[in-house]
Amino acid sequence: MTDAPEKHLSTDSAAAAAVHPAPVVRSSVATDVALVSTFAAFIAVCAILPGIPTPSGVPITLQTFGVVLAGLVLGWRRGALAVLLYLVVGLAGVPVFADGTGGLVVLTKPSVGYLLAFPFAAAVAGLLAGRALRLTGALRYLALVGAGLGASFLTIHPAGIVGLMARLGVSFGEAFAIDVVYWPGDLVKNLLAAAVALAVFRAFPDLLRSRR
Repeated sequence: MTDAPEKHLSTDSAAAAAVHPAPVVRSSVATDVALVSTFAAFIAVCAILPGIPTPSGVPITLQTFGVVLAGLVLGWRRGALAVLLYLVVGLAGVPVFADGTGGLVVLTKPSVGYLLAFPFAAAVAGLLAGRALRLTGALRYLALVGAGLGASFLTIHPAGIVGLMARLGVSFGEAFAIDVVYWPGDLVKNLLAAAVALAVFRAFPDLLRSRR
């Protein structure tokens, strides 16, 4: 006599579980939001730290370090979302760009090409890092450095040169000469980003399995 209610409750519970598997999804979404938000804030901190002024008006900052690190650690999708969130907040007027600036006025500056390329750089770094992380030891580190440099030179520098040409009215050769100034710093920042990414993965191994 007691079996029927128990079976009925068991059936109802199973049906409810099938219809509402949301707790796992909510947890995953919450993790994604937290990571994206954290890295967006980290990029903002990197940007507002005092930069090195240059004659072109585009200062040397740690922005690209934060952008590449987001891609290496989070993967291409979440890395790009973190950078997009950073850009949206800055363009909305929050002073999170270099020199403590914000708002749509930054789109009129010589740095516009570099800035708009950042989400693509994070995505490329994340895609290339996916292959790099299959390696071990020193090869993994070197491959992560290559992923960061590849992202920089495939997206940030070409777009930066176009932005310099458009905003400063200079030729390609002149814009290229301005852009070369940033290459040594980018090399150092990518060496550092790869080292930090490896340290993060050692401290939080789950990130290796959840990159996307």
